[in-house]
Amino acid sequence: MEAQRNTNATLVDLLDRILDKGLVIHADLIVSVAGIPLIGVNLRAAIAGMETMLKYGVMQAWDEKSRAWEREHRKKAIPLLLEGEEIALKMYGSYYYSKGIYATWKPGYFYLTNRRLILHRQDFDEITFQAPLEEIRALVMKEEEHFVKEKQKQVLYLLDKQDQAHRLSAVEASQLKGAIEQRIKDMGSYLEENPVLPELEDEQIAGLLMEEERVIHRGKKVWYLAPAEGIQQETWRPGHLYLTNKRLFWWYDFDRKMVFDVSIDRIVNVSSEMRKVSGLDSKKERVLDIIYGVDSTQRTASFAGKEIDEWAQALNGVVSARSAEVLGPEMETCPQCGMAALIKDLLKEGCTSCGWVSPAKSKGIHEVKLSIEN
Repeated sequence: MEAQRNTNATLVDLLDRILDKGLVIHADLIVSVAGIPLIGVNLRAAIAGMETMLKYGVMQAWDEKSRAWEREHRKKAIPLLLEGEEIALKMYGSYYYSKGIYATWKPGYFYLTNRRLILHRQDFDEITFQAPLEEIRALVMKEEEHFVKEKQKQVLYLLDKQDQAHRLSAVEASQLKGAIEQRIKDMGSYLEENPVLPELEDEQIAGLLMEEERVIHRGKKVWYLAPAEGIQQETWRPGHLYLTNKRLFWWYDFDRKMVFDVSIDRIVNVSSEMRKVSGLDSKKERVLDIIYGVDSTQRTASFAGKEIDEWAQALNGVVSARSAEVLGPEMETCPQCGMAALIKDLLKEGCTSCGWVSPAKSKGIHEVKLSIEN
């Protein structure tokens, strides 16, 4: 048989042929250096669609085991209901879980019954969230940032009578909210109108707050320019910035830990400007630079995000108020290290911590040196 070659074949044709007929790879490779064999590779592989694999008796045991597991698995698709409980609505969604060692959206199916709202995870046959209908105080719908850039999603906040707020997301969040409201109305109860949604904090964040410390400003996702460490170059990382009445800290979402932390009285200056944050072709973005003192040196922390102007305004307001409260009219901070001192001492003697000298005093020292040399 003479070999034929079709130059008009496409990638789709290739994939169709592999799935339908299959592909067998049989290769023996030897890697040599200077004629000396170092590595040997013996490769045996078969690639085809599952229908073709089973036709030739390949992976039959695995297929039978998987189908048996799926049949057994489907029996547990519905959660265990209470006596007299009936399902009124089933909808795919997720519940924001933040009580363990990590915080994440846990997916499953919402079941609205005549008694309660349940989120059931059939993969683990567990009820992740449930709320008796008589314990629901209010429902609030909010637009929140999606993990896909420039996209918003609807989040349903369920407030119970213990003043706890639960975050829920569903394929049709508005439909789920309406069904819950109708079910509660049928019970002869009513939800609270125009409720005040409490500020939510992850338990990890709440555990970081000191005594009498409270968060006074927070916002959407903020990117932090992490300093270079070892072979890792400086890089922008996503997280959340928190300003309290005592300090400013940044929480790294991926590692679930606090990476940047500085007290308000150590912040020397706050400024923002438009500049490129990555690549030669990237657009300019608003970047917030925070200059703070550590020992006798100054360091800069940079942040980027959509609410940088609001952050700059909030920080400047808090830092100014803190300085006026702590320093008083006769005190000032060193422009280099941020240490507080009497204004007259800074101008006359300079900073005793970092050695900073005022321009006027520096000029006088320079003139004295010139007169001595002459």
